[in-house]
Amino acid sequence: MFEIVDVNPVPLRSLQEIARHGSFSRAAAALHLSQPAVSHQIRDLEARLGVPLLERVGKHAALTHAGELLLAHARPALEGLEAAAAAVRRLAGVVTGRVRIGTGATASIYLLPPLLRQLRSRYPDVELIVVTGNSSEIAARIAHNELDVGVVTLPVHSRSLVVSPFRVDPLVAISPRDHRWRKRGELTAADLSPHPLILYERGGTIRRVIEEWFRRSGCVPRVSMELGNSEAIKKLVEAGLGLSITPAVAVRAEVRAGALAARKLSPALHRRLGIVRRRDKPSSPCLDVVLSTFAQAARVPSLHYPRTQTSRRARPLTLTLSPSGGAGGEGIKKLPLSR
Repeated sequence: MFEIVDVNPVPLRSLQEIARHGSFSRAAAALHLSQPAVSHQIRDLEARLGVPLLERVGKHAALTHAGELLLAHARPALEGLEAAAAAVRRLAGVVTGRVRIGTGATASIYLLPPLLRQLRSRYPDVELIVVTGNSSEIAARIAHNELDVGVVTLPVHSRSLVVSPFRVDPLVAISPRDHRWRKRGELTAADLSPHPLILYERGGTIRRVIEEWFRRSGCVPRVSMELGNSEAIKKLVEAGLGLSITPAVAVRAEVRAGALAARKLSPALHRRLGIVRRRDKPSSPCLDVVLSTFAQAARVPSLHYPRTQTSRRARPLTLTLSPSGGAGGEGIKKLPLSR
């Protein structure tokens, strides 16, 4: 007869959090447990299964092959338990659970905060985790069920994903405030191509959108720098190291303050943002409220919402960034968003 190993879902959740954070201490903080308690859970689970599940190098922890296999099989069960608990709590009028949202760095800074604030105010028991990366990476992680929903630059091509329109962002050329142009009004690709350009890194959808705009005009951009961080691009342009093309929403404050100058493009250049999720993703109360909030925002021109108060303590809202501030991947770390 085969031996039946009794596996408690609690240490599995701890293992999942350690894999996500790469750290016992950060996983313990996310679970609202002490680090010794989490360490004890993992040691007990490894003893029950008879194999090491984590490889510990200094303060970093990574899954072994056995740990990856265990979580691959356990993840649907954990998600099912969370969905079941959320459904039962919804009967009592409480929406609870966790939603993993993927998006680009620009959207995470300039577009999503009002929506996340609204969600946390209305549904304080919903835990929101925001991960940044380029559109193709976010789409791939959604397809692999590592994220629940994404707000990404289109197009995204995958038969396993459903894409809904979110908003259209105009792109503008930016320069130092004292830059002298030879003409007034809108700028063409021919106007920009002789100048050193600081563009988004290759591989991102927004970079492909910009390159296609130059190609349609028969011009080749003179790219001097490639970065994955819009904030770094703005600082380098402000320092006089080149020009750039960026979403208008990302430079409103700098243009208003006189730190940068922005010019419209001709022909007009836009990027389309979409809401992306798995076609076969099971519905859950917490995911439904996130999708509904995003859908409502897609139908209005402004994403500014009034502040609302809540008497209940909200679940933590977390933003995950890569060390460079660009695409999310190995070495990601989570930062709590201020209230």
